[in-house]
Amino acid sequence: MAARLVILGGGPGGYVAAIRAAGLGAAVTLVERARLGGTCLNRGCIPSKIMKTAAEHLEAVRNAGSFGLVVEGEARLDPAALQERKERILESQRRGIAGLLKKNKVRLVQGEARIEEGRVLVVRSPEGEETLSWDRLIIATGSRPLQISAFPFDGRRILSSDDALSLKEIPRSLVIVGGGVIGCEFACIFSSFGTAVTVVEALARPLPLPSVDEDSSKILLREMKKRKIRFIARRVVARVEEADGGLAVQLGPSPFVPDAGKAPADSVLTAEKLLVCVGRVPNTKGLGLAALGVETDGKGWIRVNDRMESSAAGVYAIGDVLGPERVMLAHVASHEGIVAAQNALGGSEVMDYGAVPGAIFTTPEVAGVGLTEKQASEDGWEVRSDTFLFRNIGKSQVIGEIAGQVKIVSERGTGRVLGVHMIGPRVTDLITEGVLAVQTECSVSDIARSIHPHPTLSEVMQEAAYKALDRGIHG
Repeated sequence: MAARLVILGGGPGGYVAAIRAAGLGAAVTLVERARLGGTCLNRGCIPSKIMKTAAEHLEAVRNAGSFGLVVEGEARLDPAALQERKERILESQRRGIAGLLKKNKVRLVQGEARIEEGRVLVVRSPEGEETLSWDRLIIATGSRPLQISAFPFDGRRILSSDDALSLKEIPRSLVIVGGGVIGCEFACIFSSFGTAVTVVEALARPLPLPSVDEDSSKILLREMKKRKIRFIARRVVARVEEADGGLAVQLGPSPFVPDAGKAPADSVLTAEKLLVCVGRVPNTKGLGLAALGVETDGKGWIRVNDRMESSAAGVYAIGDVLGPERVMLAHVASHEGIVAAQNALGGSEVMDYGAVPGAIFTTPEVAGVGLTEKQASEDGWEVRSDTFLFRNIGKSQVIGEIAGQVKIVSERGTGRVLGVHMIGPRVTDLITEGVLAVQTECSVSDIARSIHPHPTLSEVMQEAAYKALDRGIHG
């Protein structure tokens, strides 16, 4: 008899796990309380990139003159048409996932699930109630935006990232709380749409993540300033009040950095809307994890080992529900889903986070994999770091996107690639070469010997590798 595997959550972790498990011969049931695709498809990766693409096209039309093109009239955004395009794409993608599940004989059950004792799951929906029994369970219920009690989301003036993706009108001015990945991506998007954007970040730089190279943050800050995005570091939002048809946003010193006093004096910002991008919370409340003895931390994130197993026998967890101690990215969730599915059905796979690419869709884009220069030095490696500027290759000049660089972090002596960090045009696509380099432990010599096509943006990798060999050619 086939093993009965139930998966909670139909996001990029859950549905991929379902398809892999079905391919291994399990009888798979996928339970989803809302729409297939999870946060990534419905409220994250895909809709935000639809908005970013619109912003890029808008800027391209506005800058057409620099390419010898004449465009009559003013280019402007039609928010309603953008929302229509977004919904059309999302629905197509959801149908695609449903088709994959059907093709792989995965049973889809829609409704709100709760775990009961004795390996039983109760799913409630408007159509009624269904009880499911399972031999193995994978929890992939994801996360949602963190709400600050002092200024809770109202969907009108104070917005979550979910709200920002469905605006019917573009705000004239916007304060973004949080200069991490989501905050900086939205800052660039709304700036392109014509919004006056201010970002307030409690730490000292944009994208203040250990995995983001500090030079990339410096270049991004410079480019944000060129776009007239105001970035206020070492400050937090202390209070928000409605005033004169908008919001008065009171700033205060950040408790998270020791030199917060060096920041500008406390001030009040005014804006039409406030967008809060300060983190996520797990979708674990009400699941009934205690009935199984699944261990969570104090915030509700599920703890697992490197095989994606929880503390409860036969129960696995993947994706955002694991929290920031892991890597909260859609592509990581998918890989965790494959590992969990294989282990749930008798495998012995180990999840490896050593070569996880980060892709940040700001303008310019930021991407990285492996160790930063700082991390490598702290880990005891004898490190060298070599950079190459995008402005020094022909393709960047051709497309008119010259800001940014690639940095290769390597071991001195052997040339082993320890990390690759990029900021510039299309680096979220280019980083894949860096992933392969880190994953296979190849050397800068291997990259230099690999012929890169001309004229392409990928030439920055070869040029950086040449510099790492002390025989740079174009810069």
